[in-house]
Amino acid sequence: MRIAIFTDLYLEIAGGIPSSISAQKKELEKLGHSVTVFCPGFSKPEEKNVIVLPTAKFIKINGAPTARWPKIIVKFIKENYPNFKSDFDLIHVHYEAGASIAAILLAKEFNLPLVQTMHGREDMAIAVNVPHPFKTFAGTALNKIHRSYLKNYCTAKKINRDDYLAPTIATKNMWELMVREANCADEVITPSQHFADKLKHYGVKKPITAVSNGVSDEVVKLRDWKVRTLKKGSHEPLRIIWTSRLSREKRILPFLEALKIVKNQTDDFYFTAVGDGNELEASRKFVEENNLAKNVGFLGAVPHEKVMELLENQHLSIINSYGFDTQGLTILEAGAVGLPVIYCDKDMDQVVLKDAGIRPDDESPEKMATLILDCIKNPEIIEKMSRAAFKNRGEVLQSTQIKNLLKVYEKALKK
Repeated sequence: MRIAIFTDLYLEIAGGIPSSISAQKKELEKLGHSVTVFCPGFSKPEEKNVIVLPTAKFIKINGAPTARWPKIIVKFIKENYPNFKSDFDLIHVHYEAGASIAAILLAKEFNLPLVQTMHGREDMAIAVNVPHPFKTFAGTALNKIHRSYLKNYCTAKKINRDDYLAPTIATKNMWELMVREANCADEVITPSQHFADKLKHYGVKKPITAVSNGVSDEVVKLRDWKVRTLKKGSHEPLRIIWTSRLSREKRILPFLEALKIVKNQTDDFYFTAVGDGNELEASRKFVEENNLAKNVGFLGAVPHEKVMELLENQHLSIINSYGFDTQGLTILEAGAVGLPVIYCDKDMDQVVLKDAGIRPDDESPEKMATLILDCIKNPEIIEKMSRAAFKNRGEVLQSTQIKNLLKVYEKALKK
Protein backbone atom coordinates (compact mmCIF):
# COMPACT_ATOMS: atom_id res chain seq x y z
CA MET A 1 0.00 0.00 0.00
CA ARG A 2 1.26 3.51 -0.83
CA ILE A 3 0.25 5.98 1.88
CA ALA A 4 0.55 9.77 1.94
CA ILE A 5 0.44 11.19 5.47
CA PHE A 6 -0.32 14.90 5.81
CA THR A 7 0.22 16.51 9.19
CA ASP A 8 0.70 20.00 10.60
CA LEU A 9 2.80 18.65 13.47
CA TYR A 10 5.86 16.50 12.83
CA LEU A 11 9.21 18.19 12.31
CA GLU A 12 11.05 20.29 14.88
CA ILE A 13 8.57 19.72 17.69
CA ALA A 14 8.23 17.03 20.34
CA GLY A 15 4.92 15.57 21.40
CA GLY A 16 2.49 12.72 21.10
CA ILE A 17 1.32 13.45 17.55
CA PRO A 18 4.79 13.46 15.92
CA SER A 19 5.84 10.41 17.96
CA SER A 20 2.73 8.42 17.02
CA ILE A 21 3.11 9.28 13.31
CA SER A 22 6.77 8.27 13.40
CA ALA A 23 5.95 4.96 15.07
CA GLN A 24 3.17 4.25 12.56
CA LYS A 25 5.46 5.10 9.65
CA LYS A 26 8.22 2.78 10.85
CA GLU A 27 5.86 -0.12 11.51
CA LEU A 28 4.07 0.26 8.16
CA GLU A 29 7.40 0.36 6.32
CA LYS A 30 8.56 -2.71 8.23
CA LEU A 31 5.49 -4.51 6.86
CA GLY A 32 6.39 -3.52 3.30
CA HIS A 33 4.13 -0.50 2.81
CA SER A 34 5.36 2.78 1.35
CA VAL A 35 4.81 5.86 3.54
CA THR A 36 5.55 9.51 2.70
CA VAL A 37 4.99 12.25 5.29
CA PHE A 38 4.11 15.76 4.06
CA CYS A 39 4.49 18.46 6.72
CA PRO A 40 5.73 22.01 7.38
CA GLY A 41 9.32 22.57 8.53
CA PHE A 42 12.28 24.94 8.41
CA SER A 43 15.14 22.56 7.66
CA LYS A 44 15.82 19.58 5.46
CA PRO A 45 14.71 16.44 7.33
CA GLU A 46 17.19 13.66 7.96
CA GLU A 47 14.44 11.04 7.82
CA LYS A 48 13.71 9.42 4.48
CA ASN A 49 10.40 10.04 2.72
CA VAL A 50 9.55 13.22 4.63
CA ILE A 51 8.60 16.14 2.38
CA VAL A 52 8.67 19.72 3.67
CA LEU A 53 5.63 21.70 2.53
CA PRO A 54 5.57 25.50 2.03
CA THR A 55 6.03 26.92 5.53
CA ALA A 56 5.32 30.35 7.00
CA LYS A 57 8.67 32.05 7.70
CA PHE A 58 7.85 33.96 10.86
CA ILE A 59 4.88 32.15 12.38
CA LYS A 60 5.15 29.43 15.00
CA ILE A 61 2.31 28.05 17.09
CA ASN A 62 3.52 26.55 20.38
CA GLY A 63 6.97 26.36 18.79
CA ALA A 64 5.84 24.33 15.78
CA PRO A 65 6.45 25.30 12.13
CA THR A 66 3.20 26.44 10.50
CA ALA A 67 2.13 25.44 6.99
CA ARG A 68 1.15 28.17 4.55
CA TRP A 69 -2.39 28.53 3.16
CA PRO A 70 -3.95 25.29 1.84
CA LYS A 71 -4.21 26.53 -1.76
CA ILE A 72 -0.46 27.24 -1.79
CA ILE A 73 0.18 23.69 -0.58
CA VAL A 74 -2.14 22.18 -3.19
CA LYS A 75 -0.32 24.14 -5.90
CA PHE A 76 3.05 22.96 -4.52
CA ILE A 77 1.94 19.31 -4.66
CA LYS A 78 0.62 19.58 -8.21
CA GLU A 79 3.79 21.28 -9.45
CA ASN A 80 6.27 19.00 -7.68
CA TYR A 81 4.32 15.73 -7.72
CA PRO A 82 2.40 15.70 -11.01
CA ASN A 83 1.71 11.96 -10.60
CA PHE A 84 0.39 12.33 -7.04
CA LYS A 85 -2.93 10.66 -7.89
CA SER A 86 -1.30 7.53 -9.28
CA ASP A 87 1.60 7.50 -6.81
CA PHE A 88 -0.60 7.00 -3.75
CA ASP A 89 -3.43 4.66 -2.82
CA LEU A 90 -4.64 6.54 0.24
CA ILE A 91 -4.24 9.79 2.20
CA HIS A 92 -4.07 9.76 5.98
CA VAL A 93 -4.53 13.15 7.68
CA HIS A 94 -3.41 14.07 11.19
CA TYR A 95 -4.63 17.36 12.69
CA GLU A 96 -6.93 20.09 11.28
CA ALA A 97 -4.84 23.07 10.08
CA GLY A 98 -3.29 24.18 6.75
CA ALA A 99 -1.52 20.99 5.66
CA SER A 100 -4.47 18.90 6.78
CA ILE A 101 -7.01 21.03 4.88
CA ALA A 102 -4.83 20.83 1.76
CA ALA A 103 -4.80 17.04 2.05
CA ILE A 104 -8.60 16.96 2.08
CA LEU A 105 -8.72 19.15 -1.05
CA LEU A 106 -6.27 16.82 -2.80
CA ALA A 107 -8.18 13.70 -1.75
CA LYS A 108 -11.46 15.12 -3.08
CA GLU A 109 -9.96 16.34 -6.36
CA PHE A 110 -8.08 13.11 -7.06
CA ASN A 111 -10.79 10.83 -5.64
CA LEU A 112 -8.38 9.16 -3.20
CA PRO A 113 -9.59 7.38 -0.04
CA LEU A 114 -9.21 9.63 3.00
CA VAL A 115 -8.56 8.61 6.62
CA GLN A 116 -8.62 11.31 9.29
CA THR A 117 -7.12 10.95 12.78
CA MET A 118 -8.63 13.33 15.32
CA HIS A 119 -6.01 13.56 18.06
CA GLY A 120 -7.62 15.81 20.65
CA ARG A 121 -9.90 18.63 21.72
CA GLU A 122 -9.26 21.85 19.81
CA ASP A 123 -12.03 23.55 21.77
CA MET A 124 -9.95 23.08 24.91
CA ALA A 125 -6.83 24.31 23.15
CA ILE A 126 -8.60 27.61 22.46
CA ALA A 127 -10.09 27.79 25.95
CA VAL A 128 -6.77 27.20 27.70
CA ASN A 129 -4.16 28.84 25.47
CA VAL A 130 -5.81 31.95 24.02
CA PRO A 131 -6.05 35.01 26.31
CA HIS A 132 -9.60 35.79 27.40
CA PRO A 133 -10.41 38.83 25.21
CA PHE A 134 -9.40 36.93 22.05
CA LYS A 135 -10.98 33.50 22.54
CA THR A 136 -14.20 34.33 20.68
CA PHE A 137 -12.34 35.98 17.81
CA ALA A 138 -9.86 33.11 17.46
CA GLY A 139 -12.47 30.34 17.54
CA THR A 140 -14.82 32.13 15.14
CA ALA A 141 -12.03 33.06 12.71
CA LEU A 142 -10.54 29.55 12.61
CA ASN A 143 -13.95 28.00 11.99
CA LYS A 144 -14.74 30.52 9.26
CA ILE A 145 -11.44 29.87 7.45
CA HIS A 146 -11.93 26.11 7.77
CA ARG A 147 -15.49 26.35 6.41
CA SER A 148 -14.42 28.55 3.48
CA TYR A 149 -12.09 25.81 2.20
CA LEU A 150 -14.22 22.75 2.88
CA LYS A 151 -17.86 23.83 2.59
CA ASN A 152 -18.22 22.18 -0.83
CA TYR A 153 -16.96 18.81 0.41
CA CYS A 154 -18.31 18.20 3.89
CA THR A 155 -20.68 19.72 6.37
CA ALA A 156 -21.00 20.36 10.06
CA LYS A 157 -24.38 21.13 11.44
CA LYS A 158 -24.56 24.42 13.28
CA ILE A 159 -23.75 23.73 16.92
CA ASN A 160 -25.43 25.79 19.59
CA ARG A 161 -23.83 26.69 22.88
CA ASP A 162 -24.63 24.16 25.58
CA ASP A 163 -23.68 23.07 29.09
CA TYR A 164 -21.97 19.89 27.89
CA LEU A 165 -18.76 20.75 26.01
CA ALA A 166 -19.62 23.95 24.12
CA PRO A 167 -20.44 26.59 26.73
CA THR A 168 -18.93 29.53 24.82
CA ILE A 169 -18.94 30.96 21.29
CA ALA A 170 -15.29 29.98 20.92
CA THR A 171 -15.77 26.35 21.95
CA LYS A 172 -18.90 25.79 19.86
CA ASN A 173 -17.03 27.14 16.81
CA MET A 174 -14.17 24.72 17.41
CA TRP A 175 -16.58 21.78 17.70
CA GLU A 176 -18.06 22.79 14.34
CA LEU A 177 -14.53 22.79 12.89
CA MET A 178 -13.69 19.37 14.31
CA VAL A 179 -16.97 17.84 13.14
CA ARG A 180 -16.52 19.27 9.64
CA GLU A 181 -12.96 17.91 9.46
CA ALA A 182 -14.09 14.43 10.48
CA ASN A 183 -17.08 14.39 8.13
CA CYS A 184 -14.78 15.04 5.16
CA ALA A 185 -13.12 11.64 5.62
CA ASP A 186 -14.14 8.16 4.54
CA GLU A 187 -12.96 6.74 7.86
CA VAL A 188 -12.19 8.51 11.14
CA ILE A 189 -9.73 7.43 13.84
CA THR A 190 -9.63 8.62 17.44
CA PRO A 191 -7.11 7.49 20.06
CA SER A 192 -9.92 6.65 22.50
CA GLN A 193 -13.58 5.71 22.49
CA HIS A 194 -14.57 8.56 24.81
CA PHE A 195 -13.42 11.11 22.22
CA ALA A 196 -15.26 9.20 19.49
CA ASP A 197 -18.46 9.38 21.51
CA LYS A 198 -18.17 13.16 21.88
CA LEU A 199 -17.57 13.66 18.16
CA LYS A 200 -20.68 11.58 17.40
CA HIS A 201 -22.65 13.63 19.91
CA TYR A 202 -21.88 16.82 17.97
CA GLY A 203 -22.64 15.41 14.54
CA VAL A 204 -19.89 13.24 13.06
CA LYS A 205 -21.63 10.82 10.70
CA LYS A 206 -18.62 8.97 9.30
CA PRO A 207 -17.46 5.65 10.84
CA ILE A 208 -15.14 6.20 13.81
CA THR A 209 -12.65 3.60 15.04
CA ALA A 210 -10.64 3.95 18.23
CA VAL A 211 -7.03 3.03 17.44
CA SER A 212 -4.31 3.55 20.04
CA ASN A 213 -1.41 5.78 19.03
CA GLY A 214 0.90 2.89 19.81
CA VAL A 215 4.50 2.78 21.05
CA SER A 216 7.33 1.73 18.77
CA ASP A 217 8.37 -1.86 19.47
CA GLU A 218 11.98 -0.67 19.36
CA VAL A 219 11.39 1.10 22.69
CA VAL A 220 10.98 -2.23 24.45
CA LYS A 221 14.16 -3.57 22.87
CA LEU A 222 16.31 -0.60 23.91
CA ARG A 223 17.35 -2.09 27.25
CA ASP A 224 16.49 -4.65 29.89
CA TRP A 225 13.69 -2.79 31.67
CA LYS A 226 13.31 -3.66 35.35
CA VAL A 227 10.35 -3.79 37.72
CA ARG A 228 10.22 -0.49 39.65
CA THR A 229 10.64 -0.81 43.41
CA LEU A 230 10.89 1.60 46.33
CA LYS A 231 11.86 0.31 49.77
CA LYS A 232 9.64 1.45 52.62
CA GLY A 233 11.38 3.60 55.22
CA SER A 234 14.58 3.93 53.18
CA HIS A 235 14.15 7.66 52.53
CA GLU A 236 15.04 6.95 48.92
CA PRO A 237 13.29 9.72 46.97
CA LEU A 238 10.18 8.85 44.99
CA ARG A 239 11.32 9.72 41.47
CA ILE A 240 8.63 11.21 39.24
CA ILE A 241 9.14 12.18 35.60
CA TRP A 242 7.22 14.48 33.25
CA THR A 243 7.78 13.96 29.50
CA SER A 244 5.15 16.25 27.99
CA ARG A 245 5.21 19.89 26.95
CA LEU A 246 5.35 22.35 29.82
CA SER A 247 2.21 24.16 28.78
CA ARG A 248 -1.14 25.33 30.06
CA GLU A 249 -3.11 22.47 28.55
CA LYS A 250 -0.77 19.94 30.17
CA ARG A 251 -1.31 21.70 33.53
CA ILE A 252 2.28 21.82 34.74
CA LEU A 253 1.67 24.60 37.26
CA PRO A 254 -1.17 22.77 39.07
CA PHE A 255 1.16 19.78 39.39
CA LEU A 256 3.89 21.95 40.87
CA GLU A 257 1.27 23.24 43.30
CA ALA A 258 0.76 19.62 44.36
CA LEU A 259 4.50 19.17 44.90
CA LYS A 260 4.54 22.30 47.05
CA ILE A 261 1.96 20.63 49.31
CA VAL A 262 4.00 17.40 49.39
CA LYS A 263 7.14 19.36 50.28
CA ASN A 264 5.42 20.62 53.44
CA GLN A 265 5.35 17.03 54.72
CA THR A 266 8.40 15.31 53.24
CA ASP A 267 11.56 15.79 51.22
CA ASP A 268 11.52 12.21 49.93
CA PHE A 269 10.76 12.94 46.27
CA TYR A 270 12.45 14.26 43.15
CA PHE A 271 10.61 15.50 40.06
CA THR A 272 12.26 15.69 36.64
CA ALA A 273 10.50 17.80 34.00
CA VAL A 274 11.48 16.97 30.42
CA GLY A 275 10.16 19.24 27.67
CA ASP A 276 9.75 22.80 26.51
CA GLY A 277 6.63 24.92 26.36
CA ASN A 278 4.88 28.20 27.07
CA GLU A 279 5.02 27.72 30.85
CA LEU A 280 8.65 26.66 31.28
CA GLU A 281 9.80 30.01 32.64
CA ALA A 282 6.74 30.36 34.87
CA SER A 283 7.42 26.86 36.21
CA ARG A 284 11.04 27.67 36.99
CA LYS A 285 9.95 30.82 38.78
CA PHE A 286 7.38 28.89 40.83
CA VAL A 287 10.03 26.36 41.90
CA GLU A 288 12.43 29.08 43.01
CA GLU A 289 9.78 31.01 44.91
CA ASN A 290 8.44 27.95 46.74
CA ASN A 291 11.61 26.30 48.01
CA LEU A 292 11.40 23.40 45.54
CA ALA A 293 14.79 23.81 43.84
CA LYS A 294 16.29 20.74 45.58
CA ASN A 295 13.32 18.58 44.59
CA VAL A 296 12.64 19.67 41.01
CA GLY A 297 14.83 19.72 37.89
CA PHE A 298 14.07 21.07 34.40
CA LEU A 299 15.91 19.46 31.49
CA GLY A 300 14.15 21.28 28.64
CA ALA A 301 13.61 19.55 25.30
CA VAL A 302 15.83 16.51 24.82
CA PRO A 303 16.04 13.87 22.03
CA HIS A 304 13.57 11.02 22.32
CA GLU A 305 16.39 8.52 22.85
CA LYS A 306 17.47 10.48 25.92
CA VAL A 307 13.89 10.53 27.20
CA MET A 308 13.74 6.75 27.10
CA GLU A 309 17.08 6.57 28.90
CA LEU A 310 15.70 8.80 31.65
CA LEU A 311 12.63 6.57 32.10
CA GLU A 312 14.83 3.71 33.28
CA ASN A 313 15.53 5.24 36.70
CA GLN A 314 12.02 6.48 37.64
CA HIS A 315 9.19 5.25 39.84
CA LEU A 316 6.26 7.17 38.33
CA SER A 317 5.37 9.00 35.12
CA ILE A 318 2.90 11.89 35.34
CA ILE A 319 0.35 13.26 32.89
CA ASN A 320 -1.73 16.05 34.37
CA SER A 321 -3.94 16.97 31.39
CA TYR A 322 -7.64 17.26 32.09
CA GLY A 323 -10.53 17.42 29.62
CA PHE A 324 -8.45 17.28 26.43
CA ASP A 325 -9.46 13.78 25.31
CA THR A 326 -5.88 13.04 24.40
CA GLN A 327 -4.61 9.53 24.85
CA GLY A 328 -1.21 10.66 26.08
CA LEU A 329 1.74 8.90 24.49
CA THR A 330 3.51 9.64 27.77
CA ILE A 331 1.44 7.05 29.61
CA LEU A 332 1.65 4.53 26.77
CA GLU A 333 5.46 4.71 26.64
CA ALA A 334 5.61 4.45 30.40
CA GLY A 335 3.45 1.33 30.37
CA ALA A 336 5.58 -0.23 27.64
CA VAL A 337 8.69 -0.01 29.84
CA GLY A 338 7.03 -1.04 33.11
CA LEU A 339 6.78 2.46 34.57
CA PRO A 340 3.60 3.17 36.59
CA VAL A 341 1.67 6.32 35.78
CA ILE A 342 -0.31 8.90 37.72
CA TYR A 343 -2.97 10.84 35.86
CA CYS A 344 -5.98 12.96 36.80
CA ASP A 345 -8.50 12.65 33.94
CA LYS A 346 -11.11 9.93 34.47
CA ASP A 347 -11.46 9.49 30.69
CA MET A 348 -7.92 8.10 30.64
CA ASP A 349 -9.14 5.06 32.56
CA GLN A 350 -9.87 3.65 29.10
CA VAL A 351 -6.27 3.84 27.91
CA VAL A 352 -4.07 3.32 30.98
CA LEU A 353 -2.91 -0.29 31.17
CA LYS A 354 -4.93 -2.37 33.62
CA ASP A 355 -3.73 -1.86 37.23
CA ALA A 356 -0.68 0.08 35.99
CA GLY A 357 -1.81 3.58 36.94
CA ILE A 358 -3.60 5.56 39.63
CA ARG A 359 -5.44 8.86 39.70
CA PRO A 360 -6.72 11.17 42.43
CA ASP A 361 -10.42 11.70 43.13
CA ASP A 362 -10.39 14.96 41.18
CA GLU A 363 -8.00 17.22 39.26
CA SER A 364 -7.09 19.50 42.17
CA PRO A 365 -3.49 19.92 43.39
CA GLU A 366 -4.62 18.94 46.89
CA LYS A 367 -5.88 15.52 45.78
CA MET A 368 -2.81 14.95 43.60
CA ALA A 369 -0.58 15.74 46.58
CA THR A 370 -2.50 13.22 48.71
CA LEU A 371 -1.95 10.54 46.09
CA ILE A 372 1.81 11.24 45.85
CA LEU A 373 2.16 11.16 49.64
CA ASP A 374 0.35 7.82 49.66
CA CYS A 375 2.90 6.43 47.18
CA ILE A 376 5.73 7.61 49.44
CA LYS A 377 4.16 6.09 52.57
CA ASN A 378 3.10 2.85 50.85
CA PRO A 379 5.78 2.23 48.17
CA GLU A 380 4.72 -1.38 47.62
CA ILE A 381 2.04 -0.07 45.24
CA ILE A 382 4.83 1.05 42.88
CA GLU A 383 6.05 -2.52 42.38
CA LYS A 384 2.49 -3.82 42.03
CA MET A 385 1.70 -1.32 39.25
CA SER A 386 5.02 -1.93 37.51
CA ARG A 387 4.41 -5.68 37.33
CA ALA A 388 0.92 -5.03 35.94
CA ALA A 389 2.39 -2.78 33.24
CA PHE A 390 4.80 -5.50 32.13
CA LYS A 391 1.97 -8.04 32.07
CA ASN A 392 -0.19 -5.92 29.75
CA ARG A 393 2.28 -3.86 27.71
CA GLY A 394 1.68 -5.79 24.50
CA GLU A 395 -1.61 -3.87 24.15
CA VAL A 396 0.15 -0.54 23.53
CA LEU A 397 2.87 -1.67 21.14
CA GLN A 398 2.72 -0.42 17.57
CA SER A 399 2.97 -3.97 16.21
CA THR A 400 -0.39 -4.64 17.91
CA GLN A 401 -2.10 -1.38 16.97
CA ILE A 402 -0.89 -1.35 13.35
CA LYS A 403 -3.20 -4.29 12.64
CA ASN A 404 -6.16 -2.14 13.70
CA LEU A 405 -4.89 0.76 11.58
CA LEU A 406 -4.58 -1.46 8.49
CA LYS A 407 -8.17 -2.63 8.95
CA VAL A 408 -9.28 1.01 8.80
CA TYR A 409 -7.19 1.57 5.66
CA GLU A 410 -8.77 -1.46 4.02
CA LYS A 411 -12.27 -0.21 4.78
CA ALA A 412 -11.43 3.19 3.27
CA LEU A 413 -10.00 1.56 0.15
CA LYS A 414 -13.14 -0.52 -0.35
CA LYS A 415 -15.24 2.65 -0.34
